[in-house]
Amino acid sequence: MRLLDRTKDIAAVDAVYPFALDELLGKAVGAGEPPVCHLWRHPRAFVIGSKDSRLPHAAEAVRRLEERGYSVLVRNSGGAAVPLDPGVVNLSLILPIDERRSQDFRADFERMYALIRRAAAEYGTKVDKGEVAGSFCPGDYDLSIDGLKFCGIAQRRQLRAMIIQAFVIVEGSGSARARLVKEFYDIAGYGAEPGSYPEVRPETMTSLEERSVTGLDSIETFAESITRIVRDAGSKDADAPLVLPDAQAIVDMGRELRARYPLP
Repeated sequence: MRLLDRTKDIAAVDAVYPFALDELLGKAVGAGEPPVCHLWRHPRAFVIGSKDSRLPHAAEAVRRLEERGYSVLVRNSGGAAVPLDPGVVNLSLILPIDERRSQDFRADFERMYALIRRAAAEYGTKVDKGEVAGSFCPGDYDLSIDGLKFCGIAQRRQLRAMIIQAFVIVEGSGSARARLVKEFYDIAGYGAEPGSYPEVRPETMTSLEERSVTGLDSIETFAESITRIVRDAGSKDADAPLVLPDAQAIVDMGRELRARYPLP
């Protein structure tokens, strides 16, 4: 598995850029290139799910976010609304699809869970798995410490590759981010049927910094831990040169994704 650590690159680009990059890397992995572990951040983005985009007042909620300087995107993977900022590290494991093995998505989610769990365990912290009621972007693969969620996992499947994506709240306030998500749903979901969107309770979210996970409580140390674990796994490709798609190909893929998953 090759490493692509872009956590130091937080230029204010369109939020679609890293998703377009993952999409192109997925095509390359599906064509026979080695798997990739991609770490990245965004300075100010808000990513919503397809179901979120169909809420009665989603367009108004998106407009208000954009007025506050957020780059808003409808995600091409599963999951619901998630805010991204410099204190959040996003992990993508880009893997080939092996038709000989089970297509159970849980096996792929378990791989991401194992990576993050091992990183925390090395610093004496236990990470639990299971939906945290009241969290944003809730699911069976919510990762939590002391009952509070700091990470969520989603998946994007191509014909020959899969992209397992996780957001990890490393620095700052988990509840502050949850309040932003709650504000989005309060506007977007006004008048919607009960159960149409997550009922977010800010007190259910946290960060590694807030849980005092010393050794993983900064962007730099978290990224270093993940890259070291990937290297220690014996991956001969970890530090091999990775030729990225050219800039225009990423721009074109971004346009394609925005057309395929339009904002409300």
